[in-house]
Amino acid sequence: MKTILIIGASRGLGLEFVRQYRHDGWEVIATHRRAVDGKKLAALGAETLILDTTDAASIAAFSEALGKRSLDVAIYNAGVYGPREASVTAPASLKDFDSVMHANVFGALQMIPIVAPRLIKNKGTFAFVSSMMGSIGGMTGPHGVTYRASKAALNAVVKAASFEYASKDINAFVMHPGWVQTDMGGDGADITPEVSVTGMRKVIATATTKSNGGFFNYTGEEIAW
Repeated sequence: MKTILIIGASRGLGLEFVRQYRHDGWEVIATHRRAVDGKKLAALGAETLILDTTDAASIAAFSEALGKRSLDVAIYNAGVYGPREASVTAPASLKDFDSVMHANVFGALQMIPIVAPRLIKNKGTFAFVSSMMGSIGGMTGPHGVTYRASKAALNAVVKAASFEYASKDINAFVMHPGWVQTDMGGDGADITPEVSVTGMRKVIATATTKSNGGFFNYTGEEIAW
């Protein structure tokens, strides 16, 4: 049985990842921050671990709970959008900026050295849910500047990780999930979580060494940095 770790699994895309991988018979380890979310994930058959990437003690406990087990796939899905009204001319407060950067960037940085070594044995894949909004080459407008900056930074972190672990045959890359009908995307978004996750799972399943360090749409096409 293959094993996947889903970081940030309590709702939206993360929850859909849990549903689909469990449906296909995978062993799923799912992280959450609140006890009530753990019950929801456990009901789907996932092993649940509490993880708060803003808390050093929580990170240490998470690492210890993982033990020496090997993973086939890990997905970093944790993230927040931040204040939607923030712009270049009206920047987010330092508190809001730090909150977004911690969840979207620093959280990933903390997880990489904990999770990546557990992918080495199985030559696994570490996929990060990013966003087209993190593409500088594909930017078409100024909105969501804090979120854009955080996802561009996440992309840079994962690109660096792809070099770090290439010799270990780990594939590390980022994915754009599409505009999805979640709490973040809103009801008017283009696609459902089911469609998005189905697409991203295909990107993961068909990954090769050529995927390492890439930026992919949920439909499989490569995205400009």
